[in-house]
Amino acid sequence: MFNDDIAAISTPPGEGGIAIVRLSGSEVISKIALIFKPYRKEKVIVEQPGYTMHLGWLLDNKGDIIDEVLISIMKAPHSYTGEDVVEINCHGGILPARQCLQAVLEHNIRLAEPGEFTRRAFLNGRLDVNQAEAVIEIIRSKSEKALKLAIKQLYGHNRQQIMNVEDQLLSVISLIQASIDFPDEVGEVDDFEMVNRLDELEKTIENILLAAQRAEVYRQGINIAIIGKPNVGKSSLLNALLKKNRAIVTDIPGTTRDIIEEYLILEGIPIKLIDTAGIRYTDDIVERLGVEKTEEVLQSAELVIWILDFASGITEEDMAIFNRINGKKRIVLINKEDLESNITEAELQKLFHDDIIIKASVKEETGLNDLTKCIVEMAVSGEVGMEQLEIMLSLRQKNLFLKALNHIKEARKSVELIPLDCLAVELSIASEAIGELTGKNIKEEVLDRIFHDFCIGK
Repeated sequence: MFNDDIAAISTPPGEGGIAIVRLSGSEVISKIALIFKPYRKEKVIVEQPGYTMHLGWLLDNKGDIIDEVLISIMKAPHSYTGEDVVEINCHGGILPARQCLQAVLEHNIRLAEPGEFTRRAFLNGRLDVNQAEAVIEIIRSKSEKALKLAIKQLYGHNRQQIMNVEDQLLSVISLIQASIDFPDEVGEVDDFEMVNRLDELEKTIENILLAAQRAEVYRQGINIAIIGKPNVGKSSLLNALLKKNRAIVTDIPGTTRDIIEEYLILEGIPIKLIDTAGIRYTDDIVERLGVEKTEEVLQSAELVIWILDFASGITEEDMAIFNRINGKKRIVLINKEDLESNITEAELQKLFHDDIIIKASVKEETGLNDLTKCIVEMAVSGEVGMEQLEIMLSLRQKNLFLKALNHIKEARKSVELIPLDCLAVELSIASEAIGELTGKNIKEEVLDRIFHDFCIGK
């Protein structure tokens, strides 16, 4: 099926300046020549060089004009897929793109499957499997930092790290295999050297996994719930962080009766901020429903900003909320620092000595920089080493690294306990996992899973 000529709309649906219909395959240039009428009648499309664009009319099977288009010609192997590629640039909008695609499909060209253009790039050696996975990461990037990490992966950064692990692993396996095959010439394996090599290999993989864990926050972002009793400044904090009046703010307790969700980017991290209803007992049925929704939000939030009030002091309502968020990753923000304080340092140290405490006045916009800095630090907390290695891994890549690591650890524990051939088997399983990371022994069903989530046309 990967010898077929394929086509798909590569731009998102909706109105726009242009839409692009992409074609790939060995005969797409000759087939597009059948339905493309260039402005310059003497121009023969099949004779045009690669990396050229041509203006003209696209025709249907009756010879009627569909649209005025620009076609781009890219010839194998110097194209995205490694095959001949034609891109039809038509006017934006759902109907022009669909009609152009329909005209193309009537010439023995089939509709591409999701991710098939990128899959062909992999099969034709234009991209390795890690670069192919980077394409979807680029498309889905929610922040500049996530985009930068995905582009590093596209340019082979992940492959360099994987090849480093593979080289270390193969060196250990070669040492063992040589001792098994040529015991007289090579001699016995030095257990101390073997343990040191496996320790170094473990540390390399663990550093990669730890760096990937840090980078995950740039891909997925974090959910932050702003909670507290009524009228402590939750909605004011939301507005201040967003730098716009998103939530209604009044002096009347219980103004917020539903959750309000907004998004912002803090130092490359996508943040979903959730302003919640003030938690308290109330007879108002609408406000009570809002409090119930707050409880639901708390379950899914990765981080909680719990707001106290300098002026009102620490009340029973506050302590009831504190008990509800026990065990949650949290920041204690004490608001209204500009007012007379009814909270002492002794109280704070006694009750919240294990928490991060930030004193602020949302009204006066003090303490907000400390808060945002704290959010970022908590989101990407953890030491990585290796000069702050940055790497983004897919779930597939992470699981393969973990599989390799587990077998390396088993080998490390068994260096002095099992025969060399058993040790070699353990490390060979780890090598197979790394080989799947590089794409050397990747299976067809794995490729299907990788490209399943791609959009049609990419």
